[in-house]
Amino acid sequence: MDRNVSSSPLPLPDPESRFAHRLARHLDASGEALPHDIAQCLRFAREQALLAARVATVQQARAATQRDGTLVLRGLPWPWRVASLLPLLVLVVGFYLIGQVHQSQQIHAAAEVDAVLLADELPPAAYTDPGFAEYLKRTLP
Repeated sequence: MDRNVSSSPLPLPDPESRFAHRLARHLDASGEALPHDIAQCLRFAREQALLAARVATVQQARAATQRDGTLVLRGLPWPWRVASLLPLLVLVVGFYLIGQVHQSQQIHAAAEVDAVLLADELPPAAYTDPGFAEYLKRTLP
């Protein structure tokens, strides 16, 4: 059984924790081996207490971070509030910039096509003629 709980770095706030640490220190100091049945009862009680502490910690973490499906920001100082909203702002700005770049590329591609059509020897109406498509199929490999 691991009894390395005799030295606690933090002061214990409640009387039960103080009593438990005093009892652990006393058992460590005595150096006597406990009877098997008492050791098993203590082991089982310790496992149950650790399980209850884990459940309580998870419940407290859930309650602190989420209420009614929304993130709780009221208890946080304002720099943390801004920092927590910063990724959303970066995402929105990124989507806006991606849209602008895409639109600019489309305009540039359309301008290139227009420039080629206007600089060509054929008039633009020739490209809409059904016979021109047949001509291109025959002349191009």
